[in-house]
Amino acid sequence: MKRVIATAALVVLAAAFVFAGGNKDTGAAKQLVVGANIYSFADNFMNGVMKPEFERYAVEKGVKIEIVDSEGQQAKLNDQVDVFITKKVNVLAINLVDPAAASAIIAKAKKANIPLVLFNKEATEAGAMASYDKVWYVGTNSAESGIIQGQMMVADWKANPAWDLNKDGVVQYVLLKGEPGHPDAEARTKESVKAFVDAGIKVQQLALEADPNWSTQHGNDKMAAWLTSSFGKDIELVICNNDGMAFGAINALKAAGKKLPLYGVDALDQALTHIADGEMNGTVLNDGVNQARATLDLAINAAKGLPVTEGTAWKLTTDGAKAVRVPYLPVTPKNYKDFQKK
Repeated sequence: MKRVIATAALVVLAAAFVFAGGNKDTGAAKQLVVGANIYSFADNFMNGVMKPEFERYAVEKGVKIEIVDSEGQQAKLNDQVDVFITKKVNVLAINLVDPAAASAIIAKAKKANIPLVLFNKEATEAGAMASYDKVWYVGTNSAESGIIQGQMMVADWKANPAWDLNKDGVVQYVLLKGEPGHPDAEARTKESVKAFVDAGIKVQQLALEADPNWSTQHGNDKMAAWLTSSFGKDIELVICNNDGMAFGAINALKAAGKKLPLYGVDALDQALTHIADGEMNGTVLNDGVNQARATLDLAINAAKGLPVTEGTAWKLTTDGAKAVRVPYLPVTPKNYKDFQKK
């Protein structure tokens, strides 16, 4: 009789152990997993602002995020998405390398029935976003940053007649563009200069250079070359489509012992320091922190089968783009302290 009781007790204990273990495993399995990438860890903004906020915010939201570096190669990103799908992540958060290759990523997600949130680089293919009901975009209005930067430059140009070095009433400028074909690079290039034209101010482009990596080294090399070129003495304004390239241009100007009006986009911490030191005249806040938060908020809701903006402060645009657009803000010598980390 004692043996029967003892055996029964062991069975109960074993069952309790298995049940407890099962709960633990189930709990772990229930943690939502986001498969994400950054198009290139070499990008100052993406790796320095968005990636850290993804990691921090994922902890706050109680989800797991796996972030890989696509190293500027769309083919590598395609393979990385395949791996995420094989690992059965709950949702994808993808930073396209090539905005014109979105349909391939969307097709992969659709076939696997995995929700997809694209961020920072918007699909440029017609109909790509409409091809899958579980894909959304988080980013900005690309033109807005160029418009804001242009308005700052126009106001400052009017307030500083001495900037017109040859007194011809024309703005002679050079422009560091960034990645060819990138919606932000193209829109900023157009809108920043258009602001002068709209204000009735004549402009002359002395040089424009693209860089797929938006890099500081590229900004330095091109600015140094321009300063020693035949038109070097004629440069009156330096327009940079991101802060990373602006930092390089500043380094080249300092090395040459010159100072010119110079503007960027992103409002990285280093840019705020350059504004404080009088080496940069303005930048535009590209709010990577809120882009990262919005991306994860939408991804989490999508993975749970909820309306993607439910319980959040984000709003989808009403133009059918299935997008959340985080606004840009001007950063100037008058307000840069408001954007410095406390």
